[in-house]
Amino acid sequence: MASASIQLNGANALVCGASGGLGQAITAILAEAGATVTAVGRNSQRLVATGAASWGELDLRTPDACAQAVNLARAHGPIDIVVNAVGVVAFGPVSDVSIDAMEELFLTNVFVPIMLSKASLPHMASGGVIVQISGVIAEQNLPGMATYGASKAALRAFDEAFAREARRAKIRVLDARPPHTETGLAGRAIEGEAPKMPEGKQPAFVAQRIVEAISSGATDLPSSAFD
Repeated sequence: MASASIQLNGANALVCGASGGLGQAITAILAEAGATVTAVGRNSQRLVATGAASWGELDLRTPDACAQAVNLARAHGPIDIVVNAVGVVAFGPVSDVSIDAMEELFLTNVFVPIMLSKASLPHMASGGVIVQISGVIAEQNLPGMATYGASKAALRAFDEAFAREARRAKIRVLDARPPHTETGLAGRAIEGEAPKMPEGKQPAFVAQRIVEAISSGATDLPSSAFD
């Protein structure tokens, strides 16, 4: 399903998680297409390298930080595009995953997108889009990734209902579920070690597909769209 398309040239975009592999690639593509991009993340050197018009080094795990991110983008006018590329991963059977790791998974992978959506919605231009990256794990959870997969499935469930609410304000919500992507996230797990996995998609390819969906007016981007 698709709704109104967005002209990227001249659009005002906020990319959160822009210092990560996928967020960095999305930021670069949007900037190259002529969007005014505000990049937010936790690594200032990587943020500067994205080519964004403005950037902020923020830890979005509090409502105030999410509001700060939105305010940085608002300096360029009403926001047309919000991309949430923030995420963490943990591995291991449920019996081995610590409560602290579970809390971190849900704080970062679920609460941050919800808080960011709440902060963004009142300041978006009509016809704008909020992009969440739940990932293929939200379509089919796997042993050894149960807690991580549950957090991503929760994000997908949020997107399903939030999309209906946002539609009343003429804002589109796009849930993207790319397959395993070589961003290096698996090697930075907050707990446990990644199982042996086949080579994933390249971040540039996945980012390009997501940006195409932003532009085209798509409202859902399942894993099969990345084949």
